[in-house]
Amino acid sequence: MKPKTHKGQLTVWKDERGFGFIKPNHGDQDVFLHITGLKNPNRRPQVDDIILYQVTVDNKGKRRASNAVIEGTASQPSPKQLAKTSAKRKGSKKRTKSSLLVWEVLFLSLFPIGGSVHLASITSNFIPLLLYLSMSGLTFLLYAHDKSHARTGEWRTPEKTLHLCELAGGWLGAFIAQRTLRHKSSKNSYQIVFWAIVAFHIMFWSAWLFKHLFNIRI
Repeated sequence: MKPKTHKGQLTVWKDERGFGFIKPNHGDQDVFLHITGLKNPNRRPQVDDIILYQVTVDNKGKRRASNAVIEGTASQPSPKQLAKTSAKRKGSKKRTKSSLLVWEVLFLSLFPIGGSVHLASITSNFIPLLLYLSMSGLTFLLYAHDKSHARTGEWRTPEKTLHLCELAGGWLGAFIAQRTLRHKSSKNSYQIVFWAIVAFHIMFWSAWLFKHLFNIRI
């Protein structure tokens, strides 16, 4: 059974000692209130505050207020509750970003990877598919290496080297690195070249697939 909630006025409050007494609205004897009996207060109690509370009896038979709330003030979450809420929000954002990244990768790689797989199935030529996988892994590592050196002021990987790796099939790894490592994603001049490389791969494989699947002459 849920404990009954009472209402009363705080008639005595000794702030330096953290306790006081509530006079219940129904006229019973005063109820002792300790600061620890307040539920997540967002300010200190004051005389004449209206208190909503539940009554417990300690081992000495003394009536004490518990789960008390100052009427008219919203209860403030505890640090632990704030930390849990923050952690949940961060986890939710991470899951959302991860899910979005997966869909972006699938969308961009649909024709290049699909074309490479189809080529391998009809000619047993796995070179394009292997290049995409190996170069993407290598390019991702180069991005991570370059970002690490950017932070420490050490020798950087030349942008031409990164673009050559992207052109050789590592653009998918570069895209994932840009999204997860936040590297090279805000430099406009770099992004123009990067997306030109991505467009080239997508258009090449789109044309190849349409030609071989639908016998269309390009």
